[in-house]
Amino acid sequence: MRPRRRIAGRIGFWLLVVAIAAFSLGPFLYAVVTSLRPGADLFTVAYWPGRPTLANYAAVFSEQPFGRNLMNSVVVAFAVVALSLALAALAAFAFARTAFRGRGTLLAAFLAVSMFPQVAVLSGLFELLRAMGLYNRLPGLILADLLLTLPFTVWMLTAFMRDLPKEIEEAAILDGAGTFALLWRIFLPLMGPATVSTGLLAFMVAWNEFLFALTFTLTDANRTVPVAIALMTGSNAFELPWGMIMAASVLVTLPIIALVLAFQHRIVAGLTAGAVK
Repeated sequence: MRPRRRIAGRIGFWLLVVAIAAFSLGPFLYAVVTSLRPGADLFTVAYWPGRPTLANYAAVFSEQPFGRNLMNSVVVAFAVVALSLALAALAAFAFARTAFRGRGTLLAAFLAVSMFPQVAVLSGLFELLRAMGLYNRLPGLILADLLLTLPFTVWMLTAFMRDLPKEIEEAAILDGAGTFALLWRIFLPLMGPATVSTGLLAFMVAWNEFLFALTFTLTDANRTVPVAIALMTGSNAFELPWGMIMAASVLVTLPIIALVLAFQHRIVAGLTAGAVK
């Protein structure tokens, strides 16, 4: 009976894996297939393009400034990641390795900020950016996205830094290391996996952010790709440029896939850090 149970368990396990993979990859594969089909074939059922074409990808760049929108997303996402990690590393060092009054309250305040929905701060943030002269400018969008990424980057890096041995810090101080040398030369190299996984999560948030990008940008030249894709319209559902929309969606997804594949080992190490003592 045991061998049969083992075989049945393995079959059930692999069936579950196949089901999860199909559920996860199905929409992306559908988008790829649709992006390679000509307009006349889009409303017929097919699991593979009979006449594959790159016309939809060419139309994405020729009929609107999608290249500029793509560059805007790259600039905003990388700037948000750099600023979030830099500020979060400093804050995490203070929260995790320095004892001061009100530390727990301040850390809880960071978490409380992330609990507010975007629409709750939309009007106030709009007035702030307009008063600062940052409306319809990429720096304003970067500042707005920091509101989404900074709280969880601070929490994640703080949790990881708390797990680092106290003896490492004491030995570095005995060797004459100052505060910034301690952070830059000791803690940051040890926090490599956590920094990569946290940075990738921040990148995905900034890359896919839609509401702030829609509200705080006005012209096509300053829009990011989620807004540019959403504004690909037609007079009705049957006249929407579905092929272009799918092609743009595939192009937007590829950088995320490339980053995950490039840093997958560090991502797993960062997400599982502290799980085993």
